[in-house]
Amino acid sequence: MSIQPGHRKRVKHVEHPGHVRELTFSCYQRRPLLDDDWRREQLSVAITRALARYPWRLAAFVYMPEHVHLLVYPTTAPADVSRLLFAVKRPVSYRVKQRLADSGDPILRDLTVRQRPGRTTFRFWQEGPGYDRNLAEPEAVLAAIDYLHRNPVSRGLCQRARDYRWSSARWYESNGVAVDPALPPLAKLPAAFLHEA
Repeated sequence: MSIQPGHRKRVKHVEHPGHVRELTFSCYQRRPLLDDDWRREQLSVAITRALARYPWRLAAFVYMPEHVHLLVYPTTAPADVSRLLFAVKRPVSYRVKQRLADSGDPILRDLTVRQRPGRTTFRFWQEGPGYDRNLAEPEAVLAAIDYLHRNPVSRGLCQRARDYRWSSARWYESNGVAVDPALPPLAKLPAAFLHEA
């Protein structure tokens, strides 16, 4: 089956009360657009505002240069994860576009794509919702957190997970004591996911 022009794959978000969600979304064409502190700070602001607006809590995260991992869980049922993603991604894209336009940065041209004849759009994020996985078992949740925190080490961005600022690793290592005001607020996992292995 061929995909028609303009057609894109859609991820079906499956809402299961009590499940932790592992969300991954990428920058446009997997470019390293999050290699800049100002852009990462804008992402933190957007996540913080989205968490205040929608019934989700952030359990873990990491911002890699070309993609983002968020581990979230709902505080009420039902909770629409697509609204959360929209509230995170759209303001970042808007602010970055404005900054690029104000500074005359040539990357603005590279990130402006032709959507159809006569219409262009700015793309900071890869089109679509990204990757979404429901995690129901404590072992799967803890493995996902470990994976997120090891990601910068595996990529050579730091020697120890706690040394990478744009991650929740330091917060976990300090039992929630190390709080960086430039990062989004974290919440402890629900008790069902905190049993001893």
